Amino acid sequence: SGLLQAMATQSGAALLLAGLLALATIASSNTEGDILYMQRQAWRDPNNVLRSWDPTLFNPCTWLHVTCNSDNSVTRVDLVDAGISGTLIPELGGLKNLQYLELFTNNISGSIPTTLGNLTSLVTLDLYDNLLTGAIPASLANIRTLRFLRLYRNKLSGGIPARLGRLMKLVKLNLEDNMLTGTVPLEVLSLLLVGDLAELNVANNNLAGTGQSSEPRMAVVIQDALKTTG
Repeated sequence: SGLLQAMATQSGAALLLAGLLALATIASSNTEGDILYMQRQAWRDPNNVLRSWDPTLFNPCTWLHVTCNSDNSVTRVDLVDAGISGTLIPELGGLKNLQYLELFTNNISGSIPTTLGNLTSLVTLDLYDNLLTGAIPASLANIRTLRFLRLYRNKLSGGIPARLGRLMKLVKLNLEDNMLTGTVPLEVLSLLLVGDLAELNVANNNLAGTGQSSEPRMAVVIQDALKTTG
């Protein structure tokens, strides 16, 4: 009877652990759903593309424009040319398994939250063709997985953060058509030589100087021609 009692205790413990893990998964999913629903509330959605973002559902994985992994954690948010406006909420940085944030060609305004630097699984950040203002957050340098950073055709100002030079996997950095000032940091230019960067486009800003790459492989730097005085 002692053996049976011990087995029953172990079985009970195993069931309790399984239950706690299930609750943790649900809590995680609900948290991500809460974040996305908060974002929905912060946006104006004249075309009603977010009508499926229903907070009463078990998790956001059944919502349109949202993709999840096998653990019911959000990996993609795709809202391209959706007509949405409003701001990005800081809580987006809590989508810890997000790999693709595709919000281009909308009317999103306000600044890029520094908390997006917490998205350390992100591969693509596409916020181009919007009305974003303020600085490019240096915190984006924490996303070592980032391959595509496209912020062009916004109203971003300030300098290009030198810390972006840490993004060794970055393939394309597109910052053209903003109001950026200063120069292209050498740390960022060096990615053309020592990183994976193949295209750096900073044209149509208020940047000084220019940069060239002598690397024989395909590397493109697109920038305004130097202005001459006379």
